[in-house]
Amino acid sequence: MTARGKYEDVGLDDLDVEEALALAKEGGGQVSDGSGAAGGPPSVPPPSPRGGRPEHGEHAPEGTSRAQAAERAHHTATPWPEARTTAGRAPRRPGAPVSVTLDAALGLVLAAPLTALTDLPSFDTSAMDGWAVAGPGPWDVRAEGVLAGHAEPEPLTDGEAVRIATGARIPQDVTAVIRSEHGRTDEKGRLHATREVAHGQDIRPRGQECRSGDPLLLAGTLVTPPVLGLAAAAGYDTVSAAPRPRAEVLVLGDELLTEGLPHDGLIRDALGPLLPPWLRALGADVIAVRRLGDDAEALHKALKSSDADLIVTTGGTAAGPVDHVHPTLRRIGAQLLVDGVKVRPGHPMLLARTKENQHLVGLPGNPLAAVSGLLTLAEPLLRTLAGRAAPETYTLPLQDAVHGHPYDTRLIPVVLREDQAVPLHYNGPAMLRGIAVADALAVVPPGGARSGQELEILDLPWATAGIGVCFT
Repeated sequence: MTARGKYEDVGLDDLDVEEALALAKEGGGQVSDGSGAAGGPPSVPPPSPRGGRPEHGEHAPEGTSRAQAAERAHHTATPWPEARTTAGRAPRRPGAPVSVTLDAALGLVLAAPLTALTDLPSFDTSAMDGWAVAGPGPWDVRAEGVLAGHAEPEPLTDGEAVRIATGARIPQDVTAVIRSEHGRTDEKGRLHATREVAHGQDIRPRGQECRSGDPLLLAGTLVTPPVLGLAAAAGYDTVSAAPRPRAEVLVLGDELLTEGLPHDGLIRDALGPLLPPWLRALGADVIAVRRLGDDAEALHKALKSSDADLIVTTGGTAAGPVDHVHPTLRRIGAQLLVDGVKVRPGHPMLLARTKENQHLVGLPGNPLAAVSGLLTLAEPLLRTLAGRAAPETYTLPLQDAVHGHPYDTRLIPVVLREDQAVPLHYNGPAMLRGIAVADALAVVPPGGARSGQELEILDLPWATAGIGVCFT
């Protein structure tokens, strides 16, 4: 049977069923998800509690079969690489540069080059604890030493030495610094070197690292802790940076609980806790998280009143009776830039321009599908808004074969082990067990990937830089 015929009974666009069928065929050899078991074939997820098919983005006109409507929606969806490019180009430009104090600049991007405001070091300093000496030895040692942070010490004359601390200012006419372990004093208190003394040894001369006015860092540099240290050393109290994009999260769905166990058809909201820190990891300032339920008027009011650079909605992008995102976007005159993406999970994600300098990313309600939407649409858009450079793409060989969608890209959680990407179980659209222990997502081309095949890898921000990358 052809791949096309195999899927026609469930509809070409029915993600949950297709992925369950695909995953059931994926064999062993996968690592544990952290639960103590390698996992078995997942069951078919239940119907969406929102009343619509979880992965469809269009209403089916009367007289149109479900499979025909799904196939039409599939043909109008955007290929995954093109969707990411569109999202990255959607913002006109980063925000106007702002002056930011060093303690608030972590995670921002420099909007102007950083040039030295002073020589580094700004005076000759000792590189070691020991003695500053003048001329040949042995040397008479002065009673008082030289410490860091003190005014310029008295000059030395030939045959003199003075105790000196690391970072202390070198007296005039000093020829070298002798490390503590390389000198000894005799019974008369005179200093002798225990090894040959080279002129200028263990002295950091003024301007060794840079001279005032020297370029230090280019515009576009991400402000990391070392960048903050360099800026401070070079004389800066503030830096010019692209502002952090402001994001607002709108959680949709009457079926969502914020605490306790699921009951009576209600389920816990996973995306409310997941999205804000993830968006911060992508460089955003999350200014609000609102829970709107399935209220079309509340959604309309929220979109009209928001002044965020990016609005992120959860759920409501399909075609069920309470999926209000598409109708509300039409109502406010938004421009749809991406309406459905050829990717699994997450096909019904969307990107719209709601105002001149405001965008909306509509994420599917299923958690892993929402993560797919974050990496496909939100990450490149926020990267552009924040002025960040695109990460270098890289590939790794796949340890185990992975089943793919017959026509669409598939994103699967993986762990990185010994220069290989190891697929994880529990990677259905509604599942978080896989992504919770993953290092990255692997980009599986249509039709799947064989063992050893090189696949593009999308790093998760905290997997490579630690949770501090969230810059909260």
